[in-house]
Amino acid sequence: MKTVCCCTVLLLLVLIPTCCHGGNILVFPTEGSHWINMEILLKALHSRGHNVTIARASKTWYIKDNPLYYNTFIVPVEKGLVDGDFLKKVFSEFLKLERGTLPLASFLRMTIGMLDKIVDVHNSVSSFVPALLDNVELMRKLNETKFDLVLTDPCWGNGAILAKYMNLPLVYNVRWLMPEEAHFAIAPSPLSYIPMTGSGLTDKMTFFQRVKNIIFYLMTAIQSTFASKFVYQPLCEKYLGPDCDFNQIQNDADIWLMRTDFVFDYPCPTMPNVVYMGGFHCKPAEPLPDDMEEFVQSSGEHGVIIMSLSTFVNELPEDLADGIAAGFAKLPQKVIWSYRGPKPSTLGNNTLQVDWMPQKDLLGHPKVKLFVAHGGTNGVQEALCHGVPVVGFPLVFDQYDNLLRLQEKGGAKILTLRAVDTDDGFLKAMQEVLNEPSYRQNMQRLSRLHRDQPMKPIDTALFWIEYVIRHKGAAHLKAQSNRMPWYVYHSVDVVLFLTGAVMLTLLATVMFIRCLWKSVCRRKVKLE
Repeated sequence: MKTVCCCTVLLLLVLIPTCCHGGNILVFPTEGSHWINMEILLKALHSRGHNVTIARASKTWYIKDNPLYYNTFIVPVEKGLVDGDFLKKVFSEFLKLERGTLPLASFLRMTIGMLDKIVDVHNSVSSFVPALLDNVELMRKLNETKFDLVLTDPCWGNGAILAKYMNLPLVYNVRWLMPEEAHFAIAPSPLSYIPMTGSGLTDKMTFFQRVKNIIFYLMTAIQSTFASKFVYQPLCEKYLGPDCDFNQIQNDADIWLMRTDFVFDYPCPTMPNVVYMGGFHCKPAEPLPDDMEEFVQSSGEHGVIIMSLSTFVNELPEDLADGIAAGFAKLPQKVIWSYRGPKPSTLGNNTLQVDWMPQKDLLGHPKVKLFVAHGGTNGVQEALCHGVPVVGFPLVFDQYDNLLRLQEKGGAKILTLRAVDTDDGFLKAMQEVLNEPSYRQNMQRLSRLHRDQPMKPIDTALFWIEYVIRHKGAAHLKAQSNRMPWYVYHSVDVVLFLTGAVMLTLLATVMFIRCLWKSVCRRKVKLE
């Protein structure tokens, strides 16, 4: 009898894992640094037993095949969807602008040209949709796979259109829609205390700062309308029907996995289907390579500074690189500088120049005292996770705003490139952050707040993806506001109705009093 029971238990233990439902997930990724975030999530999904398939263009910039974690479904296109050289040129031009070496006329021409180029990029990106949907054989293979949901980054508009076409639940791995921070599309966002990205403002604004914030909002709205109406709306009408509105389709995702949280960001209104996973890519530090560990340990009590810039900035102007190297050389700390440009002439013996460094492992090392960075989302959130203060000099996009959030919380100091050019400006900024204990204390406090959660951010993200698979969507979490025209959402029609009703009541009252007065006057005249 005991033998039979033991065999039954063993059989159950063998069978139970096979009963777990592994989802079939279709991914439409975005290029560039967005792919780095997406790949981390895909590897985590694979570790939970899900079958992941990415549909990508035949020519890519960042996205690489990795059969260990996901299948690849290749869609033939004539050219790559994103031009990395364009982004590198943008960084180079903004670098000149920050240093004051770009004339105003050239800057204006660059700005206008960049707007045209952004539309061109979205036109190129959107060519993926007809390349897939017009290919009968590819669509047959996709439909035969019977996916449970679509996972995409809505920085490009393709994923939302394709999910709607395939009638699948939609999950976003998101921080950005096309030109705006995603919160503005999904949640009520009062401009009186929610700053637009790019405005350089915090949640505490003066009157004229609020004016500036509204101007930035209007500029962003114009860009968004331009891209959606002229690039993605025609695709919606062609493949989904003339009544389909791209903005409504884009905002109709079941779950929005936001790559931020309120330890890092400013508190703001949110919605039931918004899930925060800020720092989901952060992992415990692993041991450093032996040679790098030896260099770090040689720093003694002074510790180590690490510096890393964007992957788009292969090298800096020679005089700027020399100024940075000279600043490092005057410090007692050891420095690890990830820089692929020529060796600066002023590079000190305390500085190790490398093509690449294990950034997360260094940030988690107890010897690292300071992180010098450009302000990319991944880097500043890794610094927050590990409690390392930051000196940052932002270049473009959201970099200034990311650093500003840390600076407002007392964990970072922002330095313009023009200040780096001045005598000892860079050196003084680093010395201030290194020698003033409050910077490190504040970052350590933020790190503790970030870690004090019931679940790790990556586990939270995985739970909600699996939630959508289990329930075949999350329609009950979607607010009706996404289906309302703007004038209904803002109750403009109600205000006009009530205003009209009041005006009619006042007009009727005035007319009644006027008629009554005339009647009384006539009666008085007759009596006389």
